[in-house]
Amino acid sequence: MQEFIWETPEEIDKALAERVRNIRRRRCISQEKLSKQSGVSYGSIKRFEATGKISLLSLTRIAVALGCVDEIRELFTQVPYRNIQEVINENK
Repeated sequence: MQEFIWETPEEIDKALAERVRNIRRRRCISQEKLSKQSGVSYGSIKRFEATGKISLLSLTRIAVALGCVDEIRELFTQVPYRNIQEVINENK
């Protein structure tokens, strides 16, 4: 059965950026300080928070700097099988 997704990829990225910004603010870390701690340019952090656009490597660096690396590690680890064929394919 096809799953309906009601958000665009851009909306999903933007929501992720908002969650990261909220964590940064909750921890009282400025964009400039996060840039220094993560090694991601200030401009990239600013653009990410405004648009949701960022490279995976930069997102991982930000997660490490914010102490959220486990959330990155856990991506795609609990994906359920959609059908028996996926189980068969995985074991090939």
